[in-house]
Amino acid sequence: MSTATAVINLDIEGPTISRHLYGHFAEHLGRCIYGGFWVGEDSPIPNEGGIRLDVVQALRDLNIPNLRWPGGCFADEYHWRDGIGPREERPRMVNTHWGDVEENNHFGTHEFMALCELLGAEPYISGNVGSGTVQEMSEWVEYLTRDGDSPMARLRRANGRDEPWRVKFWGIGNETWGCGGNMRAEYAADLSRQYATYCRDHGDNKLYRIASGASNDDYKWTETLMRQISCFGCEATPKNFFQALSVHYYTMAGPWEAKGSSTVFDTDDYYRTIAAAQKLDRVLTGHSTVMDCYDPGRTVGLVLDEWGTWWDVEPGTNPGFLFQQNTLRDALVASTHFDIFHKHAARLSMANIAQTVNVLQAMILTDGDTLVLTPSYHVFEMNKGHQDATSLAVHLRTQDARRQVGDAELDSLSASASVKDGQVLISLTNLDAEEPAEVTLDLRGGLLGEPTARLLTADQLQDHNSADTPGEVSPRPFDALKVVDGGLTVTLPPHSFLTISGLVSGRA
Repeated sequence: MSTATAVINLDIEGPTISRHLYGHFAEHLGRCIYGGFWVGEDSPIPNEGGIRLDVVQALRDLNIPNLRWPGGCFADEYHWRDGIGPREERPRMVNTHWGDVEENNHFGTHEFMALCELLGAEPYISGNVGSGTVQEMSEWVEYLTRDGDSPMARLRRANGRDEPWRVKFWGIGNETWGCGGNMRAEYAADLSRQYATYCRDHGDNKLYRIASGASNDDYKWTETLMRQISCFGCEATPKNFFQALSVHYYTMAGPWEAKGSSTVFDTDDYYRTIAAAQKLDRVLTGHSTVMDCYDPGRTVGLVLDEWGTWWDVEPGTNPGFLFQQNTLRDALVASTHFDIFHKHAARLSMANIAQTVNVLQAMILTDGDTLVLTPSYHVFEMNKGHQDATSLAVHLRTQDARRQVGDAELDSLSASASVKDGQVLISLTNLDAEEPAEVTLDLRGGLLGEPTARLLTADQLQDHNSADTPGEVSPRPFDALKVVDGGLTVTLPPHSFLTISGLVSGRA
């Protein structure tokens, strides 16, 4: 059994952990939209205007802060005018990226905005830079956000919506280095600069423009964007053409060509996965360092708007639908990622799990009228108290808590903490597949009054939830907290995630 001490200064506050780090992503891909969020108004499944209500309620229980749509790769072949007006009159298209299936455009702009209203989430719209035009995206912004008398405002009213919506977050393209146009960084930077110019603020709706950024550790792409798109110190132009840039990072145990099964894996596969997940810390540090050279005041945000595990699709399913099961291993990747997000809260302004329903590392799996909450869903729920909380630095002192995985060294313990309204939330993950870990929480500057804890684990790393066993991997109360002088001691079971909460009280 490894032992560790986690020193937490309860009275020394760090950057705020934006709630938007707990964002989500819904693409027209597989059964994420159709059969996931959208069942149609004639469905026997309870819905409001065609939007599936059990999915809505499950996500509301997470305090979902934002939802990215319509892609992904799909965004750069999506033309928004095809998704407005009477549904029976909307033109159809072929979803060439994902399964080569027909898209009927029944779920479009108005349906998405209705979904966000039901969720209580902010919309994050990705515009079409790859196959669209500057005018097309500019008019979409106007259609959604402009009041008064204008061509797009009149078109919106003709389609049944009088008042404009508030839409702050706009993505300027997606993966312009790949499916969004296979562009060079310099060309993509120029296009982003052009598109951002014509994505205008209408009235008091102020846009947060997110330029399509790098994949993984392509720091040169970030440097090109920061150098060519930003205009710090310029007098004739706004200070920034954009307010953030994106990065995408997926976790897998093997190479892209052989990512492996979501449920059939051994301990070595598990450790390779965790090592890949922990690499995200270095990736975000690298991009932040580049951005600091051009923006030392950190006025430009970094947005990780696609992250999660990516496995081979489940046998017998459409390869283009990216449907995979979700095990305890995926949940521990999520808990590890959130600790990393909290560490980078000063620069990281948003993150979006890929994807919310039935695709990749999903929160929810649906089949007909059945709904299953995945292990990853429970990590989001257990961690939701970190949203908009003030981060607290966690200093881990470990013994025998490191493991060599290939040429990388893996930390088998991960932790983060925050405080909001006097309530502290501490997250701890034991990533060791076989051994428990004893952790002493050295709480300085205060104590936790009547702390409570919840544990997420399972007998096997491969365990997952299904329609037959929906609660196989789910949180349960954990009462094995031992109060010691100056803090708490807890023994975490192997492969487990624990949260501890309590009100801060002063020392006697």
